[in-house]
Amino acid sequence: MTETKKHSRASIAAEQASQHCIMPGCGATFSIHERIYVCSKCGGPLEIEAAAEQPRNPTELRRTWESRATAQAGRDRSGVWRYREMLPFDDAAPVVTLFEGNTPLYDAPRCAEYSGLRALRLKHQGCNPTGSFKDTGMTVAVTQALVLGAKTVVCASTGNTSASLAAYAARAGLQCAIVLPQKQISAAKLAQAMDYGAAIFEIDGNFDHAMRLVQELAEEDSIYLVNSINPFRIEGQKTVAFELMQQCAWTVPDNVVVPGGNLGNSSALGKGFEELRSAGLIDRLPKLHIAQAEGAAPLAHEFAGLQTESKGKRGGAASNSALPDRIQFVEHPRTLASAIKIGAPISWRKALRAVLRSGGQVLTVSEQEIADAKAMIGRDGVGCEPASATTVAAIRKLTASGQIQRDESVVAILTGHILKDTDYVSHYHRGTLSIESASGEKQPIAASFRNLPVSVPATKQSILENLRLRRE
Repeated sequence: MTETKKHSRASIAAEQASQHCIMPGCGATFSIHERIYVCSKCGGPLEIEAAAEQPRNPTELRRTWESRATAQAGRDRSGVWRYREMLPFDDAAPVVTLFEGNTPLYDAPRCAEYSGLRALRLKHQGCNPTGSFKDTGMTVAVTQALVLGAKTVVCASTGNTSASLAAYAARAGLQCAIVLPQKQISAAKLAQAMDYGAAIFEIDGNFDHAMRLVQELAEEDSIYLVNSINPFRIEGQKTVAFELMQQCAWTVPDNVVVPGGNLGNSSALGKGFEELRSAGLIDRLPKLHIAQAEGAAPLAHEFAGLQTESKGKRGGAASNSALPDRIQFVEHPRTLASAIKIGAPISWRKALRAVLRSGGQVLTVSEQEIADAKAMIGRDGVGCEPASATTVAAIRKLTASGQIQRDESVVAILTGHILKDTDYVSHYHRGTLSIESASGEKQPIAASFRNLPVSVPATKQSILENLRLRRE
């Protein structure tokens, strides 16, 4: 659905916002009408910054958002545009929406027990229209593409971004081009992009190669890049923090844990929580923790080095001022969690800043830990793709090490739906799941919580007998 409304003061007028370089010593600003992805002065990352204005009444803002949550008309039905006071558009913007957001917050008692907690909640972004969290950012990025007059939108993808962009481009009537690493994404994700009519280009290389290629393509005036290097993507994704706090009755959880791939999602959550605190809607930040797969963990390795260096120098944890100029990327990332199989994450600086400001952690989890955590999430009746399960795996490690206490409140962000990668599920439960090592050898992953179909005679008694054995 594409809708246009007359201008009002309900949302932040476009002229009040700017694109701001976050690099220390630069701080350059650019109009939001400039088609720009990084700072043209220093090459640093950009983020959207609202101009100073009269403080809003937090109580009135909460009431406005609550009333929109039950509305049935227009952009109020979107779990992103419902929070439009915090977005850099006026009400005349040609909003492209599939009514994204509105995702559930589940109690997960079995995952809590598995993780060593009294309680655990799962915020399932896989319940978005195309099955992943990408939709919350894509609605804003594609809307901005229309504002700028782009003819074609482009992205590099490990699967979820391509599905989301293809859908929103189709709704907007824009040409869509997608660059994918050949044979490295699930068939389900590829099928989505095919069905939505995108032009799909498979290359011999990994996601990082695809990312470099789309940045070159975006040098063309008619082409607009919508990967998370685009600060408008982050604007949409930050609203997940708003919706989460609304679902928590504005009581801030002690910890929020998110998977780490290209790191736009963790950057967005950090920005969202910061803006809520600045607006007086919450009084503190939750600790933001990022979980990365062992074979694709450049930020986790950098974070571990910062922690060691800081403790050696000052006897404390790494500080907000400890942002490095660069980090060591992983040339050949390895993980079956394809959504986070990224060795050169674009948003590493923003993500690291968010973690340090909140007092959180960046840690790795093994392929075995991911697989078992995913199966445990399933036991709570919630289905997610492998990358999402890094959160529960990480929570278990953080609790075991005492960095999260048993009674603390914890929310895990699940980023993709189980139907995004059903082959993984089948191989796990059949005991055939494995990952190829750097030397080319297959490393099996044990089916610790295996659940195979059972062949039985077609009789009532045989089924009852099998049910009895399962209960024992």
